[in-house]
Amino acid sequence: MKVLVTDPIEQVCTDILAKEGIEVDAKPGLPPDEIKKIIGGYDGLIVRSGTKVTADIIAEAKSMKVIGRAGAGVDNIDVGAATRKGIVVMNTPGGNTISTAEHTMALMLSLARNVPQSYQSIQNGKWDRKKYTGTELFGKTLGVIGLGKVGREVAIRAKAFGMSVIGYDPLLSAEAASNLGFELVSINDIIVRSDFITVHTPLTEETRAVLGEKAFAACKHGVRIINCARGGIVDEEALLKALESGKVAGAALDVFIKEPPGDNPLFKHPKFIATPHLGASTEEAQEKVAKQIGEQLVDFFKGRGIAGAVNIIDYQTAVSDELRSYLMLAEKIGSLQAQLLSGKIKSISASYRGALLQNSSELLSTAFLKGMLDGLMYAPVNFVNAPVIAKEMGIALSEKKEKDGEHYPYLLTVEVLTDREERTVSGTVFSQKEMRIVGIDKFHFEIVPEGRLLFYSNLDRPGMLAAVGGILASAKINIAGVSLGRSAPGDKAITIMSIDNEIPEPVLKEISKVEGVFEVKSIKL
Repeated sequence: MKVLVTDPIEQVCTDILAKEGIEVDAKPGLPPDEIKKIIGGYDGLIVRSGTKVTADIIAEAKSMKVIGRAGAGVDNIDVGAATRKGIVVMNTPGGNTISTAEHTMALMLSLARNVPQSYQSIQNGKWDRKKYTGTELFGKTLGVIGLGKVGREVAIRAKAFGMSVIGYDPLLSAEAASNLGFELVSINDIIVRSDFITVHTPLTEETRAVLGEKAFAACKHGVRIINCARGGIVDEEALLKALESGKVAGAALDVFIKEPPGDNPLFKHPKFIATPHLGASTEEAQEKVAKQIGEQLVDFFKGRGIAGAVNIIDYQTAVSDELRSYLMLAEKIGSLQAQLLSGKIKSISASYRGALLQNSSELLSTAFLKGMLDGLMYAPVNFVNAPVIAKEMGIALSEKKEKDGEHYPYLLTVEVLTDREERTVSGTVFSQKEMRIVGIDKFHFEIVPEGRLLFYSNLDRPGMLAAVGGILASAKINIAGVSLGRSAPGDKAITIMSIDNEIPEPVLKEISKVEGVFEVKSIKL
């Protein structure tokens, strides 16, 4: 077995592989074209965040069996392309939790006490004690958006400083939050009540620019902002305006929309501090994830099990092709629900029609949870940890069996209730492999759950489709297909378009301004 390593990684990783007789070629910094030339001769690939494992590179990986990411995020790997080629993609979730939480606290304290600015002042020969008077953390309110592993560790540390902690998470139950000693509130409450706000969520359509112009306008005067999660969760342009107006007293970013950020005007503001994506950059974290990914690849090659896989289930070879298609469908429904929903999840109910689905309900429920949680959690979710994460968050999924139906012998239906709405999605599989979404809420559809979709609700009246289509045409976005659902003429309807290109945020906002159009969402499956 041969493994290629294309990013810098601690020696412990290569030592573990070599000890088991696995040949390792460490070539950090290799350009993409060079990787493509040699990747065909390797059985495994190990990367960190530097290497972009694109579909083009994966296409040349003739012998590749596994791609390992020494870290939590896999956004630099085309997981879909790897899955289609039968390549296992694995990561090391949890290895950098403490490091990221501590870095968040470091930035919070630096903001509160003007540490970088005052140091720079001393370097310039000044002694400005009065100018750099800070503020205490004690007695202040910290708002944590995202109470996954990192968010919870930050909250624990903040409480040790005497801070009052409030948190938002669409998954965590009030009971689980109470047991952890946090007050669970809405995002709006966090924005209005917090003296410091820190974000610990993945970057999704729901979290993109969640701290933007509207949020900053509603914040306390003098709020301080920290982001050690993903670039784009904080609207950088809106943040600069809020800093300039004084509404935001200080901001600290470890991540940016563009990395490296280049000539970003934020760096010219005296109340802004930053670090170059250092959240996971501690000796302990790097040693931990290097050791972990080395051990995981060894276990994989030696047939001792698969750990940390994000695109495979260890029982995959033990199920039929037809059931495997339903497992994929369940995961797609979970992902669709995660991207459609708004509000905090209160309950989930899954209905299974047909003996095949009823006999495999536990596997299907796990697949659904994986798909849903993967879009809502900061840390990656797989088939092994999805039920555990759901339990930790206080999420219960009830199952029921349906009687045989007239139209579909096998039908999977999942209903999710939040504090704002109720969403129901149904799906089936034709000819053992052709997945279809056949129902959303009370509307009938037949949608292939693949690629990019534009979803919106609208009043059923003439000209609606033409208005939206005209906006997409002006933006040079091609429509591959359209599916409409309505209850009665003139009533509420749902429109779903299959789109060839990603829809930029300004285009989505323009569609939202069309009279009679609402709930506009960009979906990626």
